[in-house]
Amino acid sequence: MQSSAPPRKRTRSPWAVVAQAAAALAAGQGIGRFVYTPILPLMHAQAGLSSALGADLATANFIGYLAGALAGIAVPAVVRSAAVLRGSFVVLVATLALMPVSHDGTAWFLLRLAAGTASALIFVIAVSAMLSGLREHAHHLVGWAFGGVGAGIALSGLLVVAVQAASTWQAAWWTCAALAALLAAIAWPLAPQPEPTSSDAIARTERPRTHRWFLALLTSYTFEGIGYIIAGTFLVAAIQQGVPGRLGSGAWIVVGLAALPSCAVWTRLAGRWSRPALLLTSLTIQAVGIALPALLGGATPALMSAVLFGATFMGVSTIALSIGAHLQVPRAVALLTAGYSVGQILGPLLAAPLLRHGYHQALLLGSALVAVSAVAAAAVCVRFPHHLGPVAPAA
Repeated sequence: MQSSAPPRKRTRSPWAVVAQAAAALAAGQGIGRFVYTPILPLMHAQAGLSSALGADLATANFIGYLAGALAGIAVPAVVRSAAVLRGSFVVLVATLALMPVSHDGTAWFLLRLAAGTASALIFVIAVSAMLSGLREHAHHLVGWAFGGVGAGIALSGLLVVAVQAASTWQAAWWTCAALAALLAAIAWPLAPQPEPTSSDAIARTERPRTHRWFLALLTSYTFEGIGYIIAGTFLVAAIQQGVPGRLGSGAWIVVGLAALPSCAVWTRLAGRWSRPALLLTSLTIQAVGIALPALLGGATPALMSAVLFGATFMGVSTIALSIGAHLQVPRAVALLTAGYSVGQILGPLLAAPLLRHGYHQALLLGSALVAVSAVAAAAVCVRFPHHLGPVAPAA
């Protein structure tokens, strides 16, 4: 006799969500955004890329990233679209593979602009899907998913170093495009959060008023975007200037390896300590790490700087986005990502006048701006509403 019981709902393994989200972030962020940093010296040496055009290409990527984040704010359905996520993977891989096809600066600018937009959409959609898919599981799993960014940085950095020894800048782009395609294939089944039901819409009207904490968080995360991108752009060059040789060229790999487990460590700590307090702590550590090469010479401070920066910059993102979701502000991930993107556009512009005498003054500026971010994070700590009930997806 056939049972009348309703069929069991199939549940996805949380580790499947972790693996898919980590692969998405490794492709979109670790490679799509950050691979330009280790390839840039090769393009200067082999492709005749000028310093001015190199800076313009970085700016194009930041502008594209901001456009993708704003799309997530303006069109909420984008954040829940599997088609947009998969289309962004295709665009990202294509832009990486097409970089060596041309030597035209305008074509490079447009490709990096499109890559930035695709990276932002991948980040917003993947993080929203991951936060909703793991909200009923141990929070440290979120940290392992964010660790995909560090894995992508380390893997692409190793590939570029390997290719640099035996081949050309074109091969570096093509190799990293192939790696991004492999990671995109792993992340392909990642399922974004479906459209909210009418009961969800009712729940939104009943959310607590948490906007003052969110405004302080947004301010902190925007200043972090300014300071972090100054370090992310010039830290390797500053280390190479002070410590030439293998340590300088491998500093970006050290950053990626330090970033890989850092998010899981920070989320583990969040199980025992206040997340706003951890945000303040991580920003303070990062400010110190960015300043080290400017204040102290030698290999040891340079290595410590790479480790401290790698151990905190993705941890800050993990904690900040988690706080945003906890505060239940609609489209928190997209809003915070947009603020971060604005900061990334401002950072190089503010640092440019300081580069005439090397990179030390730029790093000190980046450290000071991260310190300002820490001050705003301290405001988040004041009477923070730790108990708001279950965290709603804040796409």
